[in-house]
Amino acid sequence: MQHLDHDRLVFLALGESEAADGESTHLDTCAHCRGELETLQHVAGLGAGTQGLTELPDPPEHLWQGIVAEVRAAEELPTLNGRRPPRDGDVVGEPAVATRPRRGRRWPRWASTAVTATAAAIIGVVGTAVVLGTGGDESAPQPTVLASAPLAAFGSTPKDASGDARVLGDNQLHLHVANLPSVPGYYEVWLIDPKTMEMFSVGTLSNGSGDALLPIPRNVDLSTFSVVDVSAEQYDNKPAHSGDSLLRGTLTG
Repeated sequence: MQHLDHDRLVFLALGESEAADGESTHLDTCAHCRGELETLQHVAGLGAGTQGLTELPDPPEHLWQGIVAEVRAAEELPTLNGRRPPRDGDVVGEPAVATRPRRGRRWPRWASTAVTATAAAIIGVVGTAVVLGTGGDESAPQPTVLASAPLAAFGSTPKDASGDARVLGDNQLHLHVANLPSVPGYYEVWLIDPKTMEMFSVGTLSNGSGDALLPIPRNVDLSTFSVVDVSAEQYDNKPAHSGDSLLRGTLTG
């Protein structure tokens, strides 16, 4: 199956054009392209929410180290006669760098993927800085922390995976996660009642390491839904929890 061009998915995610009939049909049947488009749309949505920002704190050092590692790993991919070998989603026989009419020079898929990941990481830092009040105004009041929980590896998750969760007074859940194992789908965050195992989704994470801010419904009783869970999910159109929990922790106030 020939997947949709990555650059084309970027334009669709940004809303610069609408999917043609053939593209819509392909997205309905191809989990790979649909998942990539959903990830790009998530990044685009985060970016739209940061318009107009002027003064921001410097990103943490671990963020830049991760970006450098991503780019170096991509640069060290083996080449064959000046071309990079085909990867998942590439059309065999198509050069990694090609000329595209009216769009100028096209980036190789590895470079475009690295830039997308970098953008998502930076946008995550921007969003966190805005809500936490760590912008240029040092006197800005800090949100009240109503409850917090360390998140530990759950089940068969590698023990170096970890995180922490903080419930802020403005009905936001601030999450920091690190070293989550790679998954073919995506990461989803849940609040669970440990007595009944009733649960609901708070949102998704775009990366296995980093920070995220997710809204919490105002009518949620956190003394009841006290367990924070991060799961690995598939692009299978099933809204229920997959049963594959990666991190868990209990909120305390």
